[in-house]
Amino acid sequence: MADAALAETTSLTAPLRLTAAAARRIRAILPREPGAIALRLAVNGGGCSGFSYAFELTPTREADDIAVETDGALLLVDPVSLDILNGSEVDYVQDLIGASFQVRNPNAKSGCGCGTSFSV
Repeated sequence: MADAALAETTSLTAPLRLTAAAARRIRAILPREPGAIALRLAVNGGGCSGFSYAFELTPTREADDIAVETDGALLLVDPVSLDILNGSEVDYVQDLIGASFQVRNPNAKSGCGCGTSFSV
């Protein structure tokens, strides 16, 4: 019960946003991964511009995770990554090239040509 209340409270004041399209996709893929409870987004060092985004389905929620819940879908972010992601929007986009989760990050100053890394 406390976890549900925390997720609800956090989503009301969340420092990042999960779009309806991203929420639909998370709800669609979670049942395919036994034990997964959420999509985790992290920022990793590396890539041609300095940082890259990492998405994974996760079976656990850490005590210090920031939780964003939209339409019954849960996105988890660790506090270190949140410093770089603050104000971002996570979306799910389908186009002719393919489909993927995308981060619209107002803190990213530049990105690489391949679109997989960024700098702040």
